[in-house]
Amino acid sequence: MLPAMAVVEYEKQGHVALVTLNRPEARNAISPEVACRLADAWDEAQADDGIRVIVVTGNGTVFSAGADLGRLIPLMTKTRQPEDEYDNRVLADKSITDRALLRVIDLDKPIIAAVNGTAVAGGCELVQGTDIRVASTVARFGVQEVQRALFPAGGSSVRLPVQLPYAVAMEWLLTGELVDAARAYELGFVNRVVEPDQVVPEAMKIAERIAANGPLAVRAIKRSAKACLGLPERQAMDVELEMSAPVFRSQDAVEGPKAFMEKRAPSYTGR
Repeated sequence: MLPAMAVVEYEKQGHVALVTLNRPEARNAISPEVACRLADAWDEAQADDGIRVIVVTGNGTVFSAGADLGRLIPLMTKTRQPEDEYDNRVLADKSITDRALLRVIDLDKPIIAAVNGTAVAGGCELVQGTDIRVASTVARFGVQEVQRALFPAGGSSVRLPVQLPYAVAMEWLLTGELVDAARAYELGFVNRVVEPDQVVPEAMKIAERIAANGPLAVRAIKRSAKACLGLPERQAMDVELEMSAPVFRSQDAVEGPKAFMEKRAPSYTGR
């Protein structure tokens, strides 16, 4: 379990894990420690059968300003020597930063981003790795790496052209300009825009609604949707069939229709 008041806080609320970036003084920038703790948080949530949905947010007025340019980037470019256990972990395991940003990780539980403020660079890439997004009215989004002669290597050149119309994605990628929450909603990049004090409550409301559904079905639906992206239709249908078969054989698949017929709330066990 992650310790309280860490740079990444992990809290269980029923079947929902609330993961909070907690470096408000540094605009929730992703330092080596944050990267390690984020990767650990995803692993913990994935391994916990009691957790069915994850909500990720930031403490303060910024969701995340992306990579810590004073600590993470110099470490990775070898212009700064490792100073602690987190620096050493990042250097020893090159996948940690990718896992932290949800770039390469097999996480089949839904993740909801509660974007309380600006999400830029790696912060925006973290949002891109989530499944559902609730944004504050003051939130802004952007991948600004190109303005610093850097490459947005947290998945933006792959994900944005899929999640946005191609021409819009290229404008985001090549100009590095920020986009406000209203425009992000118009483009379908976020699901809902609410007042700042309602971002986490709204995300938790959605999470709890998902958590009330059959957990095996929820996880299989996410796996299928991700696996089928970009596949030819016939091949995608085969993948969907493979993913759905175990769900229909589960105890929960018996309980759901039975509860409906008996006019009662279902009791799902994930089996």
